[in-house]
Amino acid sequence: MLCPSCKESNNKVIDSRLTEGGMAIRRRRVCQLCGRRFTTKERIEEELRLTVIKVRGLRVPYNRDNILRGVERACTKLDTTEDDVQQLVDHVEEDLFANHDREVTTEQIGRYVGRHLRRLHPVAYVRFMSVHRKYSTIDEFIEEITDVRDRVAHEIPDQQTLFEAT
Repeated sequence: MLCPSCKESNNKVIDSRLTEGGMAIRRRRVCQLCGRRFTTKERIEEELRLTVIKVRGLRVPYNRDNILRGVERACTKLDTTEDDVQQLVDHVEEDLFANHDREVTTEQIGRYVGRHLRRLHPVAYVRFMSVHRKYSTIDEFIEEITDVRDRVAHEIPDQQTLFEAT
């Protein structure tokens, strides 16, 4: 593993922990040359066998980072932590690998992300779904917001409303 600072490969593992329900190992390392500490993760290669089918039929290897970037964009400037986002992506991956052996469509991935984002933050959910569902009219967008507001009211009775009616 190369040090992110000096690019030296001589480093030492100072701490190892299981993360993501035992599906990954988080390692703290220290560079022997510059002394910088950094974190690495090791994952099961299981994700390499999953193929994602894009909207136009193109097939590409599964890449966790694509989901991570989409969720981070949806959560920009909201009260979510990096750990919240990582856990959400972990849950999406658990769903993917539990329900799909070889192939999954971007539509299905979007549904998994949406389900978990709705629980994490309603505004992030609406942001994500506005891109995922490609709303073509403002009415479709308003309908989605109304649905989110109604679900939040039913799921968490003492939760404040997302938008106040005028």
